Amino acid sequence: MHHRATSTDSASPSPSPSPTVPSRRALLAVTAAAAAAAVSGGAVPAAAAADDRRLKQLVSRMSLEEKVGQLFVMRVYGHSATEPDQADVDANLKEIGVRNAAELIAKYHVGGIIYFSWAHNTRDPHQIADLSNGIQRAALGRPARVPVPVLISTDQEHGIVARIGEPATLMPGAMALGAGGSRSDARRAAQVAGAELAALGIRQNYAPVADVNVNPANPVIGVRSFGAEPGAVAAMVAAQVGGYQRAGVAATSKHFPGHGDTSVDSHYGLPTISHTREQWRTLDAPPFRAAIAAGIDSIMTAHIVVPALDPAEDPATLSRPILTGILREQLGYDGVVVTDSLGMEGVRTKYGDDRVPVLALKAGCDQLLNPPKLDVAFHAVLNAVRGGEISETRVDESILRILRLKVRLGLFRDPYVTHGAVDRTVGTRSHLATADRIAERTTTLLLNEGALLPLRAAERPNLLVVGADVASPSGTTGPPTATLGAALAALGFTTTVLPTGTAPTAAKIDEAVAAAAGKDAVVVGTYNVSASSAQRTLVSRLAATGVPVVTVAIRNPYDIAHLSGQRATLATYSWTDVELRAAARVIAGRARPEGRLPVPVQRADDPARVLYPVGYGLAYG
Repeated sequence: MHHRATSTDSASPSPSPSPTVPSRRALLAVTAAAAAAAVSGGAVPAAAAADDRRLKQLVSRMSLEEKVGQLFVMRVYGHSATEPDQADVDANLKEIGVRNAAELIAKYHVGGIIYFSWAHNTRDPHQIADLSNGIQRAALGRPARVPVPVLISTDQEHGIVARIGEPATLMPGAMALGAGGSRSDARRAAQVAGAELAALGIRQNYAPVADVNVNPANPVIGVRSFGAEPGAVAAMVAAQVGGYQRAGVAATSKHFPGHGDTSVDSHYGLPTISHTREQWRTLDAPPFRAAIAAGIDSIMTAHIVVPALDPAEDPATLSRPILTGILREQLGYDGVVVTDSLGMEGVRTKYGDDRVPVLALKAGCDQLLNPPKLDVAFHAVLNAVRGGEISETRVDESILRILRLKVRLGLFRDPYVTHGAVDRTVGTRSHLATADRIAERTTTLLLNEGALLPLRAAERPNLLVVGADVASPSGTTGPPTATLGAALAALGFTTTVLPTGTAPTAAKIDEAVAAAAGKDAVVVGTYNVSASSAQRTLVSRLAATGVPVVTVAIRNPYDIAHLSGQRATLATYSWTDVELRAAARVIAGRARPEGRLPVPVQRADDPARVLYPVGYGLAYG
């Protein structure tokens, strides 16, 4: 059911400019030719130069408070810019000191707003479009002294990180695309995803992930990465940058200078990467170089310490040697640099919340993302400029980068979206079919003893589906066992579904063993199996019944190294519906397994030895 729009917050074309708003005519005078010049890298240099002059004039009319506000990208609770639910009003008052998005913009002049499902920003497509329009009206309406459109962003990586669920199209995630190995698929997935985001008014996506995941124990990146080979990751990153930006959405490669070799989650601690400078150059840097060469609009920083790149051991987000010395000067990047969330522990470990945003700007950042206490961060930057620690010229540099990006995205010409465009674009039959076709090409077959797969419904009709039911990515998909069971049932099997969890109890394992009696095969969804995981016992006990066991690794592909007794193993790299449906089609022989491992799977008893190398994958026949 679509949310009913309020009169002040509906998805409709922009209202006519009001002549009583200062500088609004100059704001809207940014021409389509100038925007085209910016996109094409200067194909119309005179128009681009004129556009830049207008932007500088716009900046010159801003107060210092308005300038500082443009640097911040902030969360806000609620489905509406003006009339959120009371619980969201209460949350906003408690955390930000405002009631809603409109008040946030009026008080702090924020240049960006980030959407989260947990902040109740993303109920359904029409509501999201209404919220986006309400935000733009708040920024461009009569109270705005110098009206500037807001850059709305989100983390829609797909796979295990997605803020917007069905009926929007959910694509395979990065490692799945890496397993597919097709640049064309990666580009098409991003182009479809970008078109749907743009239709919702979301014009900056914090994707693709450019980290090279070489550490199987990485708790925060893992399948969010395209793989472990720098060249392959670089090719996929460049393809997705092209896809997103062709669709009119700013892509954001992350997390610079590379978060792939960590065993600490920067949400909860400060990781240290021990790569030498040469290792960084050959392993971590190539995807970011490829993103820059592809014309990436923005790059997100990492809250990690890399002593070889900055002996002071500051988090990269706060490191001038890394962000200015390497990213700006060495790699030649002059686009927007956005911090990772300033509420994460990794950036708050060494400095207080009043110093973090100041140091991030001094390091070379432009956008300050989601500080835990906006009032503290806002006034810290304001006071740093007033006190001379940061020059106003330095602030203007960042604002111009941000405004140029808004010009390239066409936000100055028309920041509004319509319900009609939403209906024509979001979750269309064509887009959903594209997602299914791409997913089929990513499913990886690692084990198939005795050619057990594919299963034929006429020969083995009765299946038991058990395994891990994990929380869906931001509420975007259903329980994995139910999804897998339903997909197999739709292919002609009779399925019994029994969720056993990521840590099945002895009683639950006994129940699964009893349920396997009389079945023709058991399909087990496994999730990040470790040496001490009870999932190992579940699989071995089921195998001991003599009923053939098929395991499906629904997140990391490393599970197979810890399991024994199964006859066949698939890797899907995520538990999202699109990937589980593809796995069901592969199990049933309706699709052929085409995926190849984009990361090595090492032996559990000897991690120095590789069990399945990069590029491994079985085929039928």
